[in-house]
Amino acid sequence: MIRFMVGVALLLTMVASAPAQESYLEVTASGSSQSSLAVATPLRLEGKENPEVAREVAEVLAFDMTLSGLFQVAAKDPERGGIRPGEFSYAPWKVGGAKLLVKSGYSITGDRLTLELRLYDLLLEKQVTAKRLAGSIKDVRRLAHAFSDEILRTLTGQSGPFTGKIAFVSKRTGNKEIYLMDYDGHNPQQLTKNRSINLNPDFFPNGREIVYTTYKNRNPDLYRRELYTGAEAKVSTQRGLNVTASVAPGGEKIALAMSKEGHSQIYIINPQGKQLARLTNSSALEVSPAWSPDGKQIAFVSDRLGKPQIFVVNSDGSELRRLTTSGAYNVEPRWSPRGKVIAYCRQMGGGFQIFLINTDGSGNVQITSEGSNEHPRWSPDGRFITFSSKRGGKESVYVMRADGSGQTKVSQNGGSDTHPVWSPR
Repeated sequence: MIRFMVGVALLLTMVASAPAQESYLEVTASGSSQSSLAVATPLRLEGKENPEVAREVAEVLAFDMTLSGLFQVAAKDPERGGIRPGEFSYAPWKVGGAKLLVKSGYSITGDRLTLELRLYDLLLEKQVTAKRLAGSIKDVRRLAHAFSDEILRTLTGQSGPFTGKIAFVSKRTGNKEIYLMDYDGHNPQQLTKNRSINLNPDFFPNGREIVYTTYKNRNPDLYRRELYTGAEAKVSTQRGLNVTASVAPGGEKIALAMSKEGHSQIYIINPQGKQLARLTNSSALEVSPAWSPDGKQIAFVSDRLGKPQIFVVNSDGSELRRLTTSGAYNVEPRWSPRGKVIAYCRQMGGGFQIFLINTDGSGNVQITSEGSNEHPRWSPDGRFITFSSKRGGKESVYVMRADGSGQTKVSQNGGSDTHPVWSPR
């Protein structure tokens, strides 16, 4: 109870974990059944040679496809034929058992880059999909990620999330500032530069704007910020806490915890800060609201039973119910984009672990165990989760598949990186 209250007062995001009980019912990217996919070395089609472009394209495709869990990525390159149908032989690629092949090439004119990428089915010896993508040379990784998205769309019917960004909090300057990076950790850029404490970013559905809490005026106030212009606006500057904000799926409402009337309670406001509703009204501490994908329900944390637990309530305040019934300290809920599962954290021993629970309270499963793991946030397709983890004494941003496999560090610095959130499509 004491830690929960202190955590709210200091605006420390809370998270926890629980013992595995039942199988996760919404696994979308397990590594149990993989096809072998070969990624050929990208070839120069026109213009000048650029080995760095070729290296980055191959690196991005291999990283994305490996993380998906659907493929065992082959590193060999048995022949150097062309990339279009009829320009190469399928046979050398099939010798090692590969079933799929990505062929690609690049053309450079000045600082402009064109990528031509093709996916082949080696068993049927036919092209499955192809894309021609253009941008500046500095866009090479984004363009390659876009083809990874296309591969998943072609093979599964749902596009991948690989062109997405992750907003996060980092102390790499000595202060807790908000940063933005590619989902795989590349191209980080600092957003806030107020030399204060900035926490809990969340995206608007358009992906071009975030809300976050900042102490830059000495009170934990809620601001919104346009990512590419840097324009900021106050959203909620009520006295006391204005924290753990979550933007509704339509972008027209924000749920957050405010303590303007005493204990922190859950409120709903619009993006301009006008109060639309008070969702909870108790003597307990209540924080960390999370919208369901359809906007009809909100999960949140309350200590109304003595210790923090996850509750769910309709967005009009009706039909309150307790979700978690095991574990003494459960916090940080986040709804899966598919609406059937909630990720949350449980305190275990000296740290926290991430769990999944079905929205009816069944299927409680622990999916992390190494180090202390917090702040789970879903990718927009529901295949992956980004989270922060303290392993080896340092906090870093990680990504993993929705079943907990494939845990991969994506932070690329030695500082403290926390509070990640994956951008919408």
